[in-house]
Amino acid sequence: MRKQEKVDKTIVVPGDLLSDDAAKAAEGTYTENGKVYSLIYGLADEREKIRVIPLSGKYLPTIGDVVIGMVSDISFSNWKVDINSPYEALMHISEYPRRIESSEMAKIMRVGDLAIFKVVDVDQSMKIELAPREGQLRVLQSGRVVEISYTKVPRVIGRAGSMISLLKDKLDVNIFVGKNGRIWINGNAADEELAIKAIKRIEKEAHTSGLTDRITKFLEEEKHGVYEKR
Repeated sequence: MRKQEKVDKTIVVPGDLLSDDAAKAAEGTYTENGKVYSLIYGLADEREKIRVIPLSGKYLPTIGDVVIGMVSDISFSNWKVDINSPYEALMHISEYPRRIESSEMAKIMRVGDLAIFKVVDVDQSMKIELAPREGQLRVLQSGRVVEISYTKVPRVIGRAGSMISLLKDKLDVNIFVGKNGRIWINGNAADEELAIKAIKRIEKEAHTSGLTDRITKFLEEEKHGVYEKR
């Protein structure tokens, strides 16, 4: 195990010691006995905080993440939710905005339903607890959901939300990006389809420069082609 205080873009594995200052912990890390350790395999980056950028693998949630989850099962007091992670997530009946009985749970969210959740707790055994985002449960009853590598989510969002703003400006769609790599798109069918194509292209070319200009050109050409066919 590495015992170093300073980390500068170093490849790390789960359990590597990153800092003796727990206040520096950020995404991709965990704290134990006042020290910061890597939670995942990735690239450690220390600026004001220490975060670990994943190089591969499945999504590992962090408290505060907002995700799109799919109900996989319903127990006596919990909805079990697939959040595109190796670990099971749960939303307890008490997190629903109003008091309900267990018999009502399947009427609110059924197996297979998609909804927006906030990660409210992740313990050391990777037990993940969810709650409705902003206190209101939003079940996604229309639109489409596309899934990408969660490591490419920042590129899809863009700096200060620039890429998402571009997609919304060029297309008649609403878009919500979950931290776990699931993206909800809602609009007319043609623009939903074009948004999915653009997002998949962003995912594929995320490592390249000049991507915003290329996506702008792609959307304009595709939209022009649609209009020409009408």
